[in-house]
Amino acid sequence: MKEITAIIQSYQLAKQSNERVALATVVHVEGSSYRKPGARMLVTEKGQITGAISGGCLEGDALRKALLAIVQQKNRIVTYDTTDDDVTFGVQLGCNGIVHILFEYIDFADPDNPVELLQQTLEADRKPVALCTFFSPHSSVDQPGTALLFTGDTLHGKLTDVTAALKKDATIALNDKISAIRQYVLGNHVYSCLIEVIQPRISLIVAGAGNDALPVVAAAKSLGWQVVVADGRSTHASIARFPEADRIIVGSPADIVPQLRIDEWTAFVLMTHNYNFDKAMLESLLDQRTPYIGCLGPKKKLDRMLNEMHEAGAEIRDEYLSKVYGPVGLDIGAETADEVAIAIIAEIKAVMNHKVGTSLKWKRAPIHDRFNGDHLIPVHREASSPKDFICAVNQKV
Repeated sequence: MKEITAIIQSYQLAKQSNERVALATVVHVEGSSYRKPGARMLVTEKGQITGAISGGCLEGDALRKALLAIVQQKNRIVTYDTTDDDVTFGVQLGCNGIVHILFEYIDFADPDNPVELLQQTLEADRKPVALCTFFSPHSSVDQPGTALLFTGDTLHGKLTDVTAALKKDATIALNDKISAIRQYVLGNHVYSCLIEVIQPRISLIVAGAGNDALPVVAAAKSLGWQVVVADGRSTHASIARFPEADRIIVGSPADIVPQLRIDEWTAFVLMTHNYNFDKAMLESLLDQRTPYIGCLGPKKKLDRMLNEMHEAGAEIRDEYLSKVYGPVGLDIGAETADEVAIAIIAEIKAVMNHKVGTSLKWKRAPIHDRFNGDHLIPVHREASSPKDFICAVNQKV
């Protein structure tokens, strides 16, 4: 989402200065690639690049192709084959895949141009949306490009002749939270369509405004997350101390929670170093939709909180406990506040993506989700530790 925001900002600046632009989008990948479908970069006619479509091996040539799209004012598809020993593409970075990239000229006068549709993904009221990009591997035919946005009930954009079929497929993609590639007939040609599911930005509420909260906020903002800092101390919770925060709330847990919009993309970290404050926050959050509540401090502190809540009559269900993470953060041997912040943010990212958070070394499946036929198939981790990996191998022998 941070990349989308950066692209939109660059687009707005180019539009103000009347500097023409093109959008490059990875629409399909065969084999391995640094970026997966949906990766984008915006190129201005002066050669400024925002975003990325690879690890660096394709950007140089892609820049030239984007500038050509601007000059010709025409969409085009380009296929990069990095499976051979070409010194220009692939071998230097070991990509070993075929990458199809769509280059789209952006018409500022079109209210439904690809970047304007991309802008609407940020205005979707914290709901997932499906951005639909039509393309053909045949360079000789017209490339419709990023033409429609499905918000769950309505389609915005062009190509109304595929509305019924696309609504059905996009609804399935949104319900399953899995992107897909499907085929549709437009005119006399069969086109593929990348139905890209775009999730809302992660919203992080940091309950605690001490010095150790500073790197947590900074790390979250570096990923483009929305961040709220909440604390009972106005001397600590201030815009002067947390200039990057999107919002500051001062008050008790009873004051703070009602002011928040909590959904499945909302995470909490309780780090006020005030036992009663953290316990009150925890109790108020257990039945909320958040998938992550991190509690700073030792395990015995969390156990004490839960025991006291239970003794006071609170219902502590297993489904509540499954979203409580304490001690907070991944086990990376963190000691300093900056290291702990990295461990916390990494754990939240893993939980939000339904990952274990272990080393990729022990993963025997591909790192990224892969398209199998028409649908993007999530890759599930088969081993979460070296021990699990060895056991799995022994069982197969």
